[in-house]
Amino acid sequence: MDSISKKAFQTSSTTDSGAKKELYDISINGLDGSLINLSTLKGKFILFVNVASKCGFTNQYKDLERLYKEYQDRLMIVGLPCNQFGSQEPGSSEEILSFCEKNYGVSFLMTQKVQVKGKAQHPLYQWLTQKSMNGRSNSAVRWNFQKYLVSPEGTLIDYFYSTTGPLSSKITKNLV
Repeated sequence: MDSISKKAFQTSSTTDSGAKKELYDISINGLDGSLINLSTLKGKFILFVNVASKCGFTNQYKDLERLYKEYQDRLMIVGLPCNQFGSQEPGSSEEILSFCEKNYGVSFLMTQKVQVKGKAQHPLYQWLTQKSMNGRSNSAVRWNFQKYLVSPEGTLIDYFYSTTGPLSSKITKNLV
């Protein structure tokens, strides 16, 4: 595991006593290295999206930014770079940040690279994909730009495959 993955995997999905953690107990490293405590997003919808710079869906960054700008009073988008699908996010944190700012003007939260599946799956994705943790459904991340929408109270609303665009009514109907 590289140093970025080790750093980003610093929390676990259960407490020392084995009790289930809530979404807001999870922290993740921002693309700039700062620690993001998800508890600071309490009270807003959160759209988690595993992103990649060299993917056929990369152009969704444009609509993710539009969605964020339109609903930023009640929505935070969290982009989570992932290199697990076709090695489509090979860049360093600095390269990812530069790419996102230069090409798409991304102003929503971006994290360091994470593992969204497998043995080193980040605790956030354990919570998002396991019904035993999120209370709603089991899922598997199938490709880049899969989206998970969480309510302002920290409950999973639904997940959307890559083919569902960020501005789809399947997503926006939940934000009103």
